[in-house]
Amino acid sequence: MTHRQRLTMIVVTLVATLGLSFTGAGAATAAPSAKAAAPPVTALATPVTGTAANGGSFAGTFTPTTFTTRNGNVLANGVLTGTVKDSSGAPVGSVTRNVAMPVTVAAVTCQVLNLVLGPLHLDLLGLVVDLNQVHLVITAVQAAGNLLGNLLCAVTHLLDGTPTAGGLAALLNAILALLGQG
Repeated sequence: MTHRQRLTMIVVTLVATLGLSFTGAGAATAAPSAKAAAPPVTALATPVTGTAANGGSFAGTFTPTTFTTRNGNVLANGVLTGTVKDSSGAPVGSVTRNVAMPVTVAAVTCQVLNLVLGPLHLDLLGLVVDLNQVHLVITAVQAAGNLLGNLLCAVTHLLDGTPTAGGLAALLNAILALLGQG
């Protein structure tokens, strides 16, 4: 396995572990042209599809080149390429454009309690109680509106050092830079 393949596997694993996903093509905006974009890492290309009100469609890929933050949110800047088709399915044209797409973190769960009790046999003056194995798992789910799940996960991960949006963007940029060196 080459160095580049290892780095690609690391970044894919990191993105999957963090639960990152790119939101739909409708959220794409033109990226500022202040500085030249880094070459895209094609191993990270994400499929993008969409439909128009007139029945037309778009199918292509988004390949991130850098990650930035805006208003505390992480943005993936990159190249969107694809084909536009009309309502009959005939190609109308192709698109290659620099865009910025919001990155979202999927709902996170954290294990609060994992309790396993073995079988229990109790004889109290002729009253016999037999209990088979009990396995109790309590999992908290972090998401909007899950007050108790958010609170318990926050307490559980209090000392984990969760990265800020800027720290996460910097980490993802460092990984992209390493992948681009191959």
